[in-house]
Amino acid sequence: MNTPVRVAKRLMDIAGSLVGLAATLPLYPLIAAVIKLDSPGPVFYRQRRARGYEEASGDASRVPVFHMLKFRTMRRDAESATGAVLAQAGDPRVTGIGRLLRRTRLDELPQFLHVLGGQMSLVGPRPERPELIVNLAAAVPFFEERLRAVKPGITGLAQVSLDYAGRMDATSPLWPYRDQLLNPFKLEGIEDSEADDMRTKMLYDFAYAASLEGFWNFLRTDLGIILRTPKVMLFGRGR
Repeated sequence: MNTPVRVAKRLMDIAGSLVGLAATLPLYPLIAAVIKLDSPGPVFYRQRRARGYEEASGDASRVPVFHMLKFRTMRRDAESATGAVLAQAGDPRVTGIGRLLRRTRLDELPQFLHVLGGQMSLVGPRPERPELIVNLAAAVPFFEERLRAVKPGITGLAQVSLDYAGRMDATSPLWPYRDQLLNPFKLEGIEDSEADDMRTKMLYDFAYAASLEGFWNFLRTDLGIILRTPKVMLFGRGR
């Protein structure tokens, strides 16, 4: 990422996060109330997530992390028996109101604070949990490279192009190549695997990273993603 892109992106992040916080803070008491009414537990949830980095470590487990704040969408004891696992369609750990918050992306609103603080950007790859990245990097080559010199984002090219789990539909430009992307080694019993979803997300993330090489391409791409994000929030999926 060259200096003009880096400076412009940071200025957009500061301005966008301030506007986002001012516009959404009035929603916080309402969201907090329905979370409390729906299930016992805290309103907010802190979770370790991978952040952008510059230097290669050669070890996915050494990717730097920050503690991301979200509105709680799962039961308080959601991972007591399973440990860290990826969210999936129809996830039984998600509460009733949590499904609505996830579908509309309202659970992500506190992340404007991370954008303002510089840990995240308005637009970028989704920040994954570091303990999951270790396993995903073993199944999906180069997966940890998604955040090389790119901050994770509240929204992003993958987020507005795929559904919440990272699955494409027939409108995706990757659809003609689905046989090569989904279960490429044709192993039995792993259809609709998490690795397939992450491999698809990764390609969108790499495409976004490539857009940061030129100023006008970056500006066009970021503004386009930001403008598409309200559609995702209203209709509950990308595209």
